[in-house]
Amino acid sequence: MSKQHDRRDRDRWARLRFAIVGPLLAAPPAPGELHAALLALSTRHWQHPDSEQSVRFGLSTIRRWFYAARRVDDPVAVLKRRLRSDRGTRRVLPPALSVAIAAQHQAHPSWSFQLHYDNLRVGAAAQQPFPSYATLARYMRAQGLLKQRRLPRAASAFAAAAQLEPREVRSYEVEHVNALFHFDFHGGSRKVVTRDGRFVTPQLLGILDDHSRLVCHAQWYLDVGVESLVHGFSQALQKRGLPRMAMSDNGAAMIAEEFTRGLRDLSILHETTLPYTPATNAKQERFWGVVEGRLMPMLEGVEELTLDYLNEATQAWVEFDCNRREHEELGCTPLERFMSGKNVGRDCPDSAALRCAFRRKVKRTQRRTDGTVRLEGTRLEIPARYRHLQQIWLRYARWDLRLVDLIDEANDNILCALYPLDKAANANAVRRPLTAVSAPPSPAPASAGPAPLLKQLMAEYCANGLPPAYIPIADEETP
Repeated sequence: MSKQHDRRDRDRWARLRFAIVGPLLAAPPAPGELHAALLALSTRHWQHPDSEQSVRFGLSTIRRWFYAARRVDDPVAVLKRRLRSDRGTRRVLPPALSVAIAAQHQAHPSWSFQLHYDNLRVGAAAQQPFPSYATLARYMRAQGLLKQRRLPRAASAFAAAAQLEPREVRSYEVEHVNALFHFDFHGGSRKVVTRDGRFVTPQLLGILDDHSRLVCHAQWYLDVGVESLVHGFSQALQKRGLPRMAMSDNGAAMIAEEFTRGLRDLSILHETTLPYTPATNAKQERFWGVVEGRLMPMLEGVEELTLDYLNEATQAWVEFDCNRREHEELGCTPLERFMSGKNVGRDCPDSAALRCAFRRKVKRTQRRTDGTVRLEGTRLEIPARYRHLQQIWLRYARWDLRLVDLIDEANDNILCALYPLDKAANANAVRRPLTAVSAPPSPAPASAGPAPLLKQLMAEYCANGLPPAYIPIADEETP
């Protein structure tokens, strides 16, 4: 029983006892009539504070309550149930049992107290007397051996638990607007019907500002790919500005190269949470509860819910209800706090700059035969002025090959745009003469003789006095 529950229980008993003997304190009976009054009270039925069933109290019990409360200034405090004399102390367990408890909890941290008790009792059957369940539970609570959430049997889960357990967990909040964005995907509780008649579970991308709890952008998609993430995150940046930091989990889209490189190019620090620790991003998790508890119930009357209608309803709900509804913890609306707080964000570039930022960087080898390179199953033409490059570096997004740039490896500057190979156009086109990459060297004179190195070797061979290395054939001798 917790301390708060124990306090309420003692208060309920005190109020019941005072209700029984209170009338006698307010109007004391005449001499000789006290016994009859107490006897009358003992024949009445009262409601039990815990079970709420009908109960009667004996004459001696009511008499004890009356005399205890008669001559004190605070009769309700006197009528509270007494605390146990051994409260705050616990039974000392045998050292061997204490070691067994610690070892078993370390091996099975997800077991309940009852499961620990049953297994320890079987293993220590020879030890008599064995402590009660309450004693064992109090001991384990005092030692911090509490039941833990069962983790998947994965290396990342155990690594996250080992890193998080030795440290305390505290709620946090950054001090400025646009200092930290939270974002994640959430599977909806209702399916939407697509244009081809299929029912698909939509995924909601939500981006929240940590300081103000403002929903920067929320949009439903049919997948959780990096293209959807870039599409929705770019809209949040254009609506609210560039934040200083962004926090997410370790989803495939969140750690994709297109997205992480785009954040680096925009000077946004990306922080990821530990695996299997959703409490680290608790503000985002709470937003999902608001979506499922407030937005989705209002769509119950829509039988065939489409993605377009769901997004229209979500935008209206976010801007005019969620962001303008008073937050219980903040004491104001998220929009008011976003507008009144100190903003450390920056201006967002245009759509073209965002499109160029969220792209990956790869290296490819140029085909010298026709000056092309293969990318995502598509052949792209390299301009002739870059035909001397063997290894080339490209910036592109896997879902959009309409924007592929050849870049300088040293400084990531864009050299030119690349386009897919058009064999039909090349079949009818006139071949342009190639411009020399560098100035051609002057031709050597025809009578220059052998190379300098060969002259040196032949002179050294003649000067060292070695015998001839071969015997010429008589017919081939020079006349």
